Amino acid sequence: MTKVAIVTGAGSGIGKAAALALLQHGYRVALAGRRREPLEQTAAAAGDARNRALVVPTDVADPESVSALFARAKEAFGRLDVLFNNAGVGAPAVPLEDLTFDQWKKVVDINLTGMFLCTQEAFRLMKSQQPRGGRIINNGSISAHAPRPNSAPYTATKHAVTGLTKSTSLDGRKYDIACGQIDIGNAATDLAARMASGVPQANGQIAVEPLMDVAHVANAIVHMASLPLEANVQFMTVMATKMPFVGRG
Repeated sequence: MTKVAIVTGAGSGIGKAAALALLQHGYRVALAGRRREPLEQTAAAAGDARNRALVVPTDVADPESVSALFARAKEAFGRLDVLFNNAGVGAPAVPLEDLTFDQWKKVVDINLTGMFLCTQEAFRLMKSQQPRGGRIINNGSISAHAPRPNSAPYTATKHAVTGLTKSTSLDGRKYDIACGQIDIGNAATDLAARMASGVPQANGQIAVEPLMDVAHVANAIVHMASLPLEANVQFMTVMATKMPFVGRG
């Protein structure tokens, strides 16, 4: 039986790399993201596997949009085996006291509420299908444990993701749903490109931080997705080597 995955934030970066890796390993994949064009580009990059990709423009912060995503995936593929909750954003790196409410709310709505909404829909589908169950993988962050300056919204939501992962893992047991989390340190994507030129550290210095090939993250996602449900591994950390994190720790 060909397995089915949904990847949010599949139009770029880690989400794109993970979606392509899953397609290359034989999965049927629903590609979710806010803009259709990047999703179509991801699908086109899959080459011969393009016919196993489903493009579904989705706003994960909108309950109706999320419901429509899972309905489309079920209609097209019949079931769901893997959800990679990857969609996420950050706020401008300004002092905490200067953040606007809207800047805070946007990060919370996408990084946390969006992940909850997708998890909720995955539960509804996974527990009702035959055979039932599946695997949910949440994209956390090293920043939740060692934040950079001026990153309160991102850091707070990624900390909350860990709580959501643990609760989902517990609540999913009775439905044969396993939930795990991957905490990534500086994968080489457009979002993290600034690390190569130096970013602020907790001690006030500007330090260059190493980047790792995003393929390593994609391979880790495929590995987690392929684990048997009994292997309910909750956390996996993937980092670039010799991370300096000056003053972060």
